[in-house]
Amino acid sequence: MPDGLTRRARSFVGTHGVKVDVRPVEGHRQWWLERDIPAAVIDRMVAFQERWGGLLLPPAPRYDGGPKYLDPDSPEGSDSEGWWFEAGMQRTAVPYSFMIGPSGEFGIHTDRWTPLHVTVEGWVESLALAHHASMWARQVTKLVGDDVDGIDLDGYEPVREVMGLADTWWRGTDSLVAVYSGEAESLSFPRGRVALIYSGLDEWGLRGGVESGDS
Repeated sequence: MPDGLTRRARSFVGTHGVKVDVRPVEGHRQWWLERDIPAAVIDRMVAFQERWGGLLLPPAPRYDGGPKYLDPDSPEGSDSEGWWFEAGMQRTAVPYSFMIGPSGEFGIHTDRWTPLHVTVEGWVESLALAHHASMWARQVTKLVGDDVDGIDLDGYEPVREVMGLADTWWRGTDSLVAVYSGEAESLSFPRGRVALIYSGLDEWGLRGGVESGDS
């Protein structure tokens, strides 16, 4: 079980996560070095695989479910721009790759890099929260495109554990709001912006036993 997750996310991974066998990326080190991939980038990939490699989680509500399972591959970039590597294979034929960015961000990459969360932990936390909220909400409302701008988030607080960038979560008095902007930004497709509003939540539904600062 990776550390650095909230109790809610640890429960989600422990209950719903599956570990599949993956081929160690260390075996490709010499091949990558011969193609001018820096050793430090390969070290990052090895560390990522040791922490997350082979972890298969239930599908995400967006991005056609997200990576099928987490496993690093395909480093790309430059010393001037930074280096990315693939976070895991897509479940379906989406027009982007799931990548880990130069500073460890989890995001999607087409011609444009769009970080979704500050870390892969944030991505896992968002999956856990989506699963939890869908179980406890009395109603789930979906808004698309310009309609997302009509959501009044006054009185809401950011859900900090998801470490949102393009994708964010917000907590109100009886509802949670997830705003997914990654596809809209990466593909220059405004109608790709989606919000899911989970309403009718009690205190357990809002937090799942996780308080501010809990891990």
